[in-house]
This record gives sequence, structure tokens and C-alpha cells, in this order.
Amino acid sequence: MISRPIRFENHPFRFLLYLEWILLFVAALTEVLPSHRLPRFPLLTISYIAAFGVMGLRLPTGKQIYKILYTALEVFLLLLTANIGSRAIRTFPSLYTILVIRSCLIFQVPGRLVVTGLAFLLFLLRLLQRFSRIPASPLVQERFRFVPFALAVSLGLTLVFVLLFMNAIIAERQSREKLAIANEKLRQYALRIENQATLQERNRIARDIHDSLGHSLTALNLQLETAVKLSSSDPNKAKQFLARAKQLGSQALQEVRQSVAALRSDPLQGQSVEQAIASLVEEFRCTTGVTPAFSTHLSHLLSVELSTAIYRIVQEALTNICKYADATEINIQLGISAAKLYLQIQDNGKGFDLERNTTGFGLQGMRERTLALGGRFEIDSAPGAGCQIKATFPLQ
Repeated sequence: MISRPIRFENHPFRFLLYLEWILLFVAALTEVLPSHRLPRFPLLTISYIAAFGVMGLRLPTGKQIYKILYTALEVFLLLLTANIGSRAIRTFPSLYTILVIRSCLIFQVPGRLVVTGLAFLLFLLRLLQRFSRIPASPLVQERFRFVPFALAVSLGLTLVFVLLFMNAIIAERQSREKLAIANEKLRQYALRIENQATLQERNRIARDIHDSLGHSLTALNLQLETAVKLSSSDPNKAKQFLARAKQLGSQALQEVRQSVAALRSDPLQGQSVEQAIASLVEEFRCTTGVTPAFSTHLSHLLSVELSTAIYRIVQEALTNICKYADATEINIQLGISAAKLYLQIQDNGKGFDLERNTTGFGLQGMRERTLALGGRFEIDSAPGAGCQIKATFPLQ
């Protein structure tokens, strides 16, 4: 059980409040029903019962002393009702049941056990006192000597049932509260992760646009300015600069397309991961003139999350190779082995020092995508020895 008390407004369970009113109505009704012996103070007894019922509309919270004083006042009203009412044997079980129900709502388990035991003890004492005052012959007393025992056992079992029932519904309520809190924390955590990932992706794209597209447009502008200056004095030379400007324009357009593709929420666009990677390979060939070798051995369809992660890793790897590696041979392998999906990207480019160049956003993004799906990410590279990227994912 959790240590903090249940939070409630007036009453945590409406159906229990209605049950209390029914029991109190029955208790009050026993005081006004016709009988051979009229009660001494029926209106006063009913007023005590009404006060006992009104107390259930606002249960104590906060300090333990308030809860103890509240329970003590309930017991006091119960004893007053017992002393004044003439039908205490029929009235008491209802009031004691309500006392135990309320104790379960304001106390933890030890307090509930104490109140339940106190309620049973007071009822038992009052029951023995009531039967001891009944004048009867020894034969009658011998015949009815088991009546107090039967009533006590009946009330005891009732109180135990009420205690167990209340513990069950309170535990279920607390479990739902804890589950709701955990779900809300998980939702907030997922939202923060999503926002962080979005921010990182935007920063990467902004950096790519600044580094690649900005550089291409600057060079394009210089080529056009030079061509304009040479257009009258040296037209042939100007044509060379214009041709170079056209090439830079095509390169800038390709970089814009790559940035837009990186922004798509569904980069596969309904394609399989094999088709999407094949498109990346074709785009890489058109841009660099180098055709990566791509082989795949997949025996079944992959989930959208796994396919997207593989696509992004291949896309980022080819982007890095295009920018930094100057590779002439690239090999991409995708397949399944030993209940695991493996992806390997290898090139014969410049390579890099692992101790210095493994914290870049591109490599970090590939690593995070792999780890997010429970996979393993490895990089093997050295200056002048190319680079090999391995990612393995568990298959469910």
C-alpha cells in the first residue's frame, strides 16, 4: 500500500455514501416503528444518528490527530445512541459497519485494524450488558445463552468482510491512481524526447544547409559574378564559369532535396526498406558518380520503426561518405542472421580517428537510433583505412 492518504472531495466513493444513508435510515426507522416498549428519547436518538450521518459528508485529511478526534467523536455518538435508544441490538450493527467503512477511508491498514477491533469489542460488551439485564427463568436463559455468541460471530464476520472489501477497493483505486500518474509521466517523458529529437534534427539540417547549401550558393554567386565580368572581354572563359555555375546549381538543388527528404515524417513513403535504400543508392550515384554496391537478404517484412531507423542510418552514412570520405567503393549489406537484423556499410575512403571524430551529430544520431530499438552500433575506422559501420537489431 502507498503511504500517502487517498485524496477525495467529501467522499471518495459515492456508492458507499449511499450505502451509509440506507443503513442509517434503517437504524432510525427501528426507533420509530411501533413496539410494545416505546423508546425513551426517540427524537434525540434520531438526532444522534443524523449527526453521525452528517459526519460522513466530510472526512478528515491531513494530520493524524484530526482523524483520531474524528473517530473518537463517532464512537461517542455511537455510545450515546446505545444508551438512549431502546432498540440498540438492531441499531448497533449498522452504526458499527459504517464506523469500520469510514476508518478504512481515513486510516492506513494498522489504523483500520485497530478501529475494527475496537468496534467489535464495544459491540460485544454492549451485547453482554443488554442480555444480562433480561429477566428470565434458568430454563429460558439456558435456551438463549448462545444468542449473544451468534450475534457476536455474525457481526465479527460482517466487519471482517467489510474490512477486506474496503481494502480491496482502496487498493484498486490507488493502483489506478499510480497507473495514471505513471502514464502521465511517461507521456511527458515521450513528449520531451520527441521535442529534443526534433530540435536535434532541425539543428542538423540547419547546419547542413549552412555548410553545404550555403557554400554551394556562395560559390555559385562568385561564378556568376565572374562570368558577368568576362562576358564582354572573354566570352569563352565566361562560358566556362557559367558551366561551373550550372553544376553548382544542380548540386545545391540536390542538397535541398536531401534536406527536404530528411524533414519527411515518413521517409519511406510506402516503400519497402529495400526500395528506399535503392533510391538512396541511385541518388548517390547521380550526385557523385560512384555506385554503391547494395545486397539484401530479408526473409520477412520489418516494422515501420525499424525500417525508418535503417533508412536514416544508411542516409546519414552516405551523406558523410559524400562529404568527407572521397570513397570510390561502397558496400551496403542488409540481412538477417541468428534472429538478428544486421546492417553493414563499408567504404574505402579517407577514414578518421575514432578517438576524435565519434561525437559528431551524424554518428551520434545513428547510434541513438540503433540503441532506441535495443540494437548495437559499432564503428571501425582509421585514417587512410576507410570506415565500416555495423548495426544489429533484435527481431521480435
